[in-house]
Amino acid sequence: MNNVVDINSIPLDLTGEKYKDVPYEEKERLFQEVKADERFHDVLYGCYECGVCVASCPSARFYDFSPRVIAQAVSREDVELIYTLMNDSIWDCSQCFSCDRCPRGNSPGGLITIMREVAVRNGLETAKEALEGYGRIIYKIMSTGTQVSPDMLQPNAFPDWGHHVNEIADNLDLWRRALPPETLHTVETGWSVSEKTIIELYLIWHMTGVMDMIKEIDEGLFMILQDVMEERLEDAGYDVTFDE
Repeated sequence: MNNVVDINSIPLDLTGEKYKDVPYEEKERLFQEVKADERFHDVLYGCYECGVCVASCPSARFYDFSPRVIAQAVSREDVELIYTLMNDSIWDCSQCFSCDRCPRGNSPGGLITIMREVAVRNGLETAKEALEGYGRIIYKIMSTGTQVSPDMLQPNAFPDWGHHVNEIADNLDLWRRALPPETLHTVETGWSVSEKTIIELYLIWHMTGVMDMIKEIDEGLFMILQDVMEERLEDAGYDVTFDE
């Protein structure tokens, strides 16, 4: 009998073996980047290990996920475990912030937000995989300033939505005939995004480094957004180059 366990097949490996080939210095660097975030000291004060966050967490019911493990790992500055969580756990969080009911005042959800941003900025492969299905949605929101239309969803990229999603996606024509025409488009049917607002959004995304994060995750998406945004900014009188 072969008793050898494939580390990569374990939902959440807490042994540190899965990422042993990553230099400790790199793991430490990423952790220090998390700690350097100005929000860090507002989301973590220390863990009682009471489990209130886990009891209120919807993701903990369905995944090998625990906001308490994340809070504990960061409190202990367990660099090896933090790196594992940053790759294999933080993307299971629904960001509902139910965990904010922590009696100690911690916000595991807020901590995960910081960890996700660090993962994206540094182009971790697991971050790219987690966000792969959102490319068209990100493009729609960032280029127009509005929400998504039904035909932009990619069911195969969202298995967590359940088996009914593919059935619905396969019958979009039927659903469209059953729904009022104005609901089949973006929210532009309810309100339009003014030119001033969309230009402000483009400038905010440029100055806050959002476009740099997009480039790390999906360079193709970055190039498409770059063309759209730079052209509209130039028409509005701004000399902005996102690739600098």
